[in-house]
Amino acid sequence: MARRKDLLKEYKDKRDFEKTPEPSGGKGPPPPAKSPERFFCVQKHLASQLHYDFRLEHNGVLLSWAVPKGPSLNPKDKRLAMQVEDHPLEYGQFEGVIPEGYGAGIVMLWDTGTWEPDDESICIDDALKKGQLKFQLHGYKLKGSWVLIRTKGPMRGQGSDKPSWLLIKHKDFWSGPVDVTAAAPRSVKTDRELAEILAAEEPDVWPGQRPAEGRVAGKALREVMLEAGQIRRRP
Repeated sequence: MARRKDLLKEYKDKRDFEKTPEPSGGKGPPPPAKSPERFFCVQKHLASQLHYDFRLEHNGVLLSWAVPKGPSLNPKDKRLAMQVEDHPLEYGQFEGVIPEGYGAGIVMLWDTGTWEPDDESICIDDALKKGQLKFQLHGYKLKGSWVLIRTKGPMRGQGSDKPSWLLIKHKDFWSGPVDVTAAAPRSVKTDRELAEILAAEEPDVWPGQRPAEGRVAGKALREVMLEAGQIRRRP
């Protein structure tokens, strides 16, 4: 129990769970998985800027990286992946609106599935410590062989001591030059776009959860909010 609480301390310290609909996380880890496959998800997150949150289940939490340009199926692309705080497993099913404050914006469950290391005999913690984790994804949109490679030094200008990584697709049957984020932009949970997710919120929740006031909102977020308002007004 104590281990999971410690792993999620940074996540919980950044949020007020009386104001945000995000899950707070349980008090203890789930039972050991019967299968070597573990949960993974990618959440499309539009706040002041659009990015994709890449999450891998490990030790009862979701290891998390923010990928500004999103995953690429092209092995030539080395996508920056900035490591962020671990998230609770419950967060892997979250889709909705985060109110003003840390991470304010709209969250879409863009992809989900299972993952496992390329070599089940390796220790995942050791691989992460060494700075290279090779793994297989079995999602709706992301499949096949991938690797996370740690870069030199912490993230620059992010106010964090966590390292940055590169997320790279290996050449295999599931790789190619297609832009998967543009070709498959909708939620795997609700088949909605970001504006539709925002418009689906209950009216009595809308005023208190509007994240686009003042400096928090980026141009793209304001445009999505405008589109959501138009969806609400349609007969």
